[in-house]
Amino acid sequence: MATFSPLLARTQVAHAPVDPIAFDCLKFIVVRAGRARLFSEFGVHFVSMGDVVILAANTLCGAEPEGWISTTTLYLDRDYVIDQVFWQYASRFHERLDASQFLDAHYAEPTQVVRIGRHKAGLMMPWLDELVALSVDGLPPDRFYRAQSLVSAVFDILVPFIVVANEGTAGARRSVSAPTVPRHRQFRPVRPEVLEVAQVLRAELDRHWTVTELAARAHLSVSQLRRVFVEAFGKSPISYLTMLRAERMAHLLRVDNAPISEIAAQVGWGDPDFAALQFRRSVGVSPSEYRRISEVVPAPFNPE
Repeated sequence: MATFSPLLARTQVAHAPVDPIAFDCLKFIVVRAGRARLFSEFGVHFVSMGDVVILAANTLCGAEPEGWISTTTLYLDRDYVIDQVFWQYASRFHERLDASQFLDAHYAEPTQVVRIGRHKAGLMMPWLDELVALSVDGLPPDRFYRAQSLVSAVFDILVPFIVVANEGTAGARRSVSAPTVPRHRQFRPVRPEVLEVAQVLRAELDRHWTVTELAARAHLSVSQLRRVFVEAFGKSPISYLTMLRAERMAHLLRVDNAPISEIAAQVGWGDPDFAALQFRRSVGVSPSEYRRISEVVPAPFNPE
């Protein structure tokens, strides 16, 4: 089993569509070459070299390459990012909690696409390549400080482009999108009750769950379950279930020709109109539009 690391980097080239998927960590996706159409809470957005996609935890995002696209993704644990913010603004903070609250207030947007330009993106490529090489098998402790210096160099270029939210508008969104530990990297929430509830939701997507039922499963009160679940996954149990359903529905829309109403029912949404609303909120387009776009075979893209 690989050693836990708060930061990882991976480079990949995608030729086929990528279904919307969510991770429980911060993701910085740097486009190296090619072009793609993204689906997320911001709707549909085209990205190419010089763009960086920033995703908070539990935010669905899918991609439709126009021929192909090459990206390098940084996966960062939230606690690690809080530590960086704490020392960045050490003169104004008294304790680490201040840094966490500052991060929640000022960097509340769950999804951003920022254009740093080809030149600045090109400057980051050697650092990204070294980060990928360092974290192929998990970042070894004796190379942690080298990796951290590379992340700092990347952030020195990237952070000035990030849109900062007003403190007064951030709280509501952050309550359902705060990054935590990465589900798809197989880290585990601290509370076993939370893990059990998440596994039950994933196993029985089509069931009409209530928070009361889930709390009884976990042997917790409703208020306790909500609190510990948000702490672990950054979302309430029902918001997490909505994300899972949208994720599964997007996959079925691509591979199954069944009517959209039947697919919605398969994932637990008996009302097609409600399903369409929830899907659009999570993926950025309606189910019918997502299916139509997915059926289009993109023309080859020539980066030259």
